[in-house]
Amino acid sequence: MAKRTLSDEVRDRLEELIVSGALTPGERLDEAELAERFEVSRTPVREALKALVATGLLEMRARQGVTVATISIPVLIEMFEMMAALEGLCAKLAARRATGRQKLQLRTIHARLIETLDAGDPKRFYAVNQDFHDLLYDAAHTQYLAGQTRLLRRRVAAYRRYVTYQPGRMAATIGEHERVLAAIEAADPEAAFAAASDHVNLLGDEMADFIASLPAALTRAS
Repeated sequence: MAKRTLSDEVRDRLEELIVSGALTPGERLDEAELAERFEVSRTPVREALKALVATGLLEMRARQGVTVATISIPVLIEMFEMMAALEGLCAKLAARRATGRQKLQLRTIHARLIETLDAGDPKRFYAVNQDFHDLLYDAAHTQYLAGQTRLLRRRVAAYRRYVTYQPGRMAATIGEHERVLAAIEAADPEAAFAAASDHVNLLGDEMADFIASLPAALTRAS
């Protein structure tokens, strides 16, 4: 196992700030400020920024330097469509491969999600929902597919929050997860694929409402 470097640690901390929403799309990152914040020299910060630019989480802008990446509406729609396909495939494989223990764990997380909904805590709901999806990827028993699904999910994390916080969306998630779980427990791959894809994909009015909810700063024209 390769030894982790200081730049790796800085990269991970920056990535978590982006994924958690602490750093928002379009926000400019200053190398010197980050070095002071993380109490490191500017070299590991510079390397970490380059690495995150390569993943698409950050971007280089003329006259602005490094900023948290923004996504155009057409590309964002494509990414959600791809996310739906990847999630569906993970669920399909989970219906074939999930262990009994993993099925029980999915049920346990689902119960926690219901409790969180009842408590009216959107931030906690988002975190528990992420746990559910992470376990779903694990239950597919793949490496590349699960890895790519996680990468894309993290790439659109700042935008997915706006989906979660749409009126009625958290309550709808409970029923949609139930369909995914029922298909996995019944070992029905096709039903699992359809349920998971429908859960992630935004169509019609849902997509229009989501786009309308996004602050202008989070997207770009093209």
